Amino acid sequence: MTSLFTTPAALVRRHLLAPAAALVGQPLPSPIADRVVLVTGASSGVGEATAKAVAARGGIVIAVARRQEHLDRVVAEIEADGGTAFGIACDLTDPGATDALVEGVLREHDHVDMLVNNAGRSIRRSLALSHDRIHDFERTMAINYFAPVRLTMALLPSMRERRFGHVVNVVTWGVQIKAPKFAAYIASKAALDTFARIAGRETWFDNVTFTNVRLSLVRTDMIVATEAYRRAPAKTPGQAAEIVVRALEDRPLTVGNLASNAGEVLNIVAPRLTDLAMAAMNQRVPDSRAARGAGGSRRTSATTP
Repeated sequence: MTSLFTTPAALVRRHLLAPAAALVGQPLPSPIADRVVLVTGASSGVGEATAKAVAARGGIVIAVARRQEHLDRVVAEIEADGGTAFGIACDLTDPGATDALVEGVLREHDHVDMLVNNAGRSIRRSLALSHDRIHDFERTMAINYFAPVRLTMALLPSMRERRFGHVVNVVTWGVQIKAPKFAAYIASKAALDTFARIAGRETWFDNVTFTNVRLSLVRTDMIVATEAYRRAPAKTPGQAAEIVVRALEDRPLTVGNLASNAGEVLNIVAPRLTDLAMAAMNQRVPDSRAARGAGGSRRTSATTP
């Protein structure tokens, strides 16, 4: 994992203050301790693992997903480990439900310090199979872009008024490498990635910051339908969650990896060469059986390229 433009405060804390505190037997508390952290897609996968990791560091977790019974399980497991969490079922593609969620959270908890926009939908399908499937693009935009933007915009006034807030968007390394067969998915995540960079510039002087976490492949239900991924290297949800929590603590602009950063550079300095390489890869790796049939879409709490 590599972070771009990690804040000086985070560097001082991790490399100077934390080692000094450890030497005297008084470890520094996590920057998210006692913070109210809202995590979407928290009923499974990366979202569940993130909620548990935040609670383990002393954060107060508001776990949001569509399935209340799964949230109840996550909350119970967090509380059994001594953490604090609340589970709220909400369909984030429903504007009214999202507004009600924010109103209820601010009423019950007064504020949200940090937001993790993790819930999302992945679709891997070539354009040749998508000519009559414009709804693939519409539904990925609905949950991957419009939903987190609506939630972020609803919480921003409170964050700006309190002069503290941090938003972590779980996006994908695909926004850098632009992999074939992911036009609907990557385009929606790229929109969120760009929104966050611009929003962060507008809220700079309010001490409200944004991080885009560009995850590589994660072993969750989201990749089950793609045969090519069954033996591909992938992070566990726990490993991905540690990256997200590190982003909450350090508040960098972006978090990616060496491969995706290199791909982004190549797309700039040698665009035709990278197009050729990706076109060749597109021919070698076919659509999955699910994509060729009626399936091929997963809405869950993880990310794929």
